[in-house]
Amino acid sequence: MFSDKAIKTEVRNVTGITEKQEDAIRNFLQGAVYCWCKNRPGEWFAMRDLMGGDNYYWNGTPLIELYNKHIKEGKEGKDAVEAAGRDSGWLLKKVISKDKRTFDTKKDQMVRMYKWDGDASCPKS
Repeated sequence: MFSDKAIKTEVRNVTGITEKQEDAIRNFLQGAVYCWCKNRPGEWFAMRDLMGGDNYYWNGTPLIELYNKHIKEGKEGKDAVEAAGRDSGWLLKKVISKDKRTFDTKKDQMVRMYKWDGDASCPKS
């Protein structure tokens, strides 16, 4: 969930994937968020921190379905990667909006950032 001081922000649905695929992606992302919060408490993160950079190769993860969706829609190479990245950002936002912990959020250079506020109701370990 978002903190009271967080910017009010919309959560969009991602189309073109099955409910089962979305559930798998959201579960995968939830695990990534838990790892980030445990290992880097108090640090801001975005989707690109969790699954970009060195982690851009999504084969073998549920995220590959987002890339496959855009390839099937006729996008190629970089365009498919960028569109899948946007979709993954919307799914991360959905994951965080439903998380029992409280997160601050901000937008930094067109990228949505999140930070667990360390609320006492959810111990760090």
